[in-house]
Amino acid sequence: MAVTATGAYDEGNIFARILRGEIPSNRIYEDQWAVAFHDINPQAPVHVLVIPRGPWRSWADFSASGSDAEIAGFVRAVGTVARLLDLQEPGYRLLANAGLDAHQEVPHLHVHLFGGQPLGPMLARPPQ
Repeated sequence: MAVTATGAYDEGNIFARILRGEIPSNRIYEDQWAVAFHDINPQAPVHVLVIPRGPWRSWADFSASGSDAEIAGFVRAVGTVARLLDLQEPGYRLLANAGLDAHQEVPHLHVHLFGGQPLGPMLARPPQ
């Protein structure tokens, strides 16, 4: 079990199990650094998750402890998936939640890639 800046990595989390092939996923891309698959509860017409193959909990953890090759490979995979889905125009959104306050549901670094419709503001604005 890898120990990270935020504690021990949970090898039983759903993304670790998807990476090991224990849980099926609708994969659209994979290489030695990352796997991308359709979200099972899509929030937009295009909603894909991109996850690194390594045991990383968050961007802070990954950027502090991942190798240069892992980081570059993962970032390139995210861009490759956006191109494969032909989302460059009119655009897409990337979202990565980190920690409980951000509502990170799975303790494995992942990027949500949204597209296929106008997405509106990033955060709901409080009433004034």
